[in-house]
Amino acid sequence: METTTNAATRITVETTVNAPIEKVWQYWTDPRHIIRWNNASDDWCTLKAENDLRKGGSFSATMAAKDGSMSFDFGGVYDNVKKHELIEYTLGDGRKVKVTFSSNGNETKIVETFDAENTHPIELQRNGWQAIMDNFKKHTEAKDLEVIQFDININAPVEKVYNKMLDDKSYREWTAEFNPTSYYKGSWDKGSKILFIGTDKDGNVGGMVSKIRENIPNKFLSIEHLGTLKGEEEITSGPEVESWAGALENYTFKSNNGNTVVEVDMDANQEFKSYFMDTWPKALKKLKALCES
Repeated sequence: METTTNAATRITVETTVNAPIEKVWQYWTDPRHIIRWNNASDDWCTLKAENDLRKGGSFSATMAAKDGSMSFDFGGVYDNVKKHELIEYTLGDGRKVKVTFSSNGNETKIVETFDAENTHPIELQRNGWQAIMDNFKKHTEAKDLEVIQFDININAPVEKVYNKMLDDKSYREWTAEFNPTSYYKGSWDKGSKILFIGTDKDGNVGGMVSKIRENIPNKFLSIEHLGTLKGEEEITSGPEVESWAGALENYTFKSNNGNTVVEVDMDANQEFKSYFMDTWPKALKKLKALCES
């Protein structure tokens, strides 16, 4: 998205987050969190983010309409970084942004000032950046969902690991740690609907109704869970799913001298957190064995 700058006009937005500076800094700068809060309205999202947080380092975020109608890359280069205090950067179009963090115990004030551009009205720009900051506050203070993370090093090239993870036959094998009858129905293509299905001990068929938010082969996969499956019925609204609908499950693949590091991050509520903490390492260990055999 190209804009023209208006260096004479500076816009400031701010918020106070009920969280200590250490948590605020992590959530503001970690791509695993950025993709969960970096949107100005519910019909937009951030599909992927990368962040090299240092002076001279670059960052980028792919922002997209949820209906798939449009997307654009937003990024820049860091001019100054002082941990827990200050971030200054220059956007791709030359505009400057300054973010300050002020700690007061379990509260952190964030003030963000940026150069306006000439394409959109000043008030629209202010409201958009403020909405993103409000989403950050909501995400950081949230109690219902927590981002949990797992990783494993696999002695196999990234292409093999990526394919083994998604292939129908091997998917059933490594996800058997979650449910011995686990399988999927649908496509891994970006924007596609996909069902994750299994049978419980009483023979009832159920699972998750989901969507592929992003799929960059051999690099990144993002899944958004929309609701539950009970038999043939798909439940994507109502009290049964409202507390966690929209939860993300992401896979990042990093190649390292012929080996592959797989990083998994996902939203989990307190009811299932301990289950995932116990089961995900087992599932990744099974994937490692499949890839290295």
